[in-house]
Amino acid sequence: MGTTHDHAEVFQRIESVDGPELIAFVVDRKDPKTTHEYDWHRHLRGQLFYVESGLLTLQTRSGAWTLPPRRVSWMPPGELHTVRINGPIRGWGVYVAPQAAEGMPTGVCILGSNDLLRALVYRASTWAFEDALRPEQERVLAVLMDEMRRAPVEPLHLRMPIDRRLRRIAHAVLEQPQDARSLEDWAGWAGVSPRTVTRLFRSQTGSSFAQWRQQARLSHAMQRLAEGDAVANIADALGYASVSAFVAMFRRSYGQPPARYFASLPGQ
Repeated sequence: MGTTHDHAEVFQRIESVDGPELIAFVVDRKDPKTTHEYDWHRHLRGQLFYVESGLLTLQTRSGAWTLPPRRVSWMPPGELHTVRINGPIRGWGVYVAPQAAEGMPTGVCILGSNDLLRALVYRASTWAFEDALRPEQERVLAVLMDEMRRAPVEPLHLRMPIDRRLRRIAHAVLEQPQDARSLEDWAGWAGVSPRTVTRLFRSQTGSSFAQWRQQARLSHAMQRLAEGDAVANIADALGYASVSAFVAMFRRSYGQPPARYFASLPGQ
């Protein structure tokens, strides 16, 4: 992972609550068509990660989050998670000591970003590693965290059901998002009644089965778009009748068609 500091030194410091309350670094991984996966792990510090270009997927025991361009992920201190990076990625990471993370969401989430937030992080990424922040650096940290606390939460969470039968269905859908089986077919496959699937999916994920499956397909589409796959190929792979049907679904969910959503913005 290309960073402004030595990789080993960064990760040695982030696994300690001692030292500076904020450690920031820039990422510029150029490996084309390459997926990097980091197995289950946790950090002592809270973690913010911003994607300028590329795609990152986070998973915890309760669900999965897709981090597309110009969004920030928040991972609370001590949260067990995995990370998947699809293809080239450019952005930045920030690790903050638990005391500096007070007032942040208690769970994992995807947040919006703004120009001020990005400027503050890039400023912090140029600081030499010191045992403590100087007063002017502490002020930057305070403003940065204020911006994060006010940032809007983005609807990019794919919550997993708790019931083992429904989790079996959910994992199968994630592995085969193009599978068009009906709720009744999936219920029979898992040995549970359709009524139970309907009731538990709503109560345990906050979504109907159809809504949950659509979000799972969107997450899969995000990964393939970030890898440079053509929209037509993705629409076909996910079983949509036409490219326009897929684009319309994507626009309803994210407010923009896929090409515009992933377009690079100058100066971002």
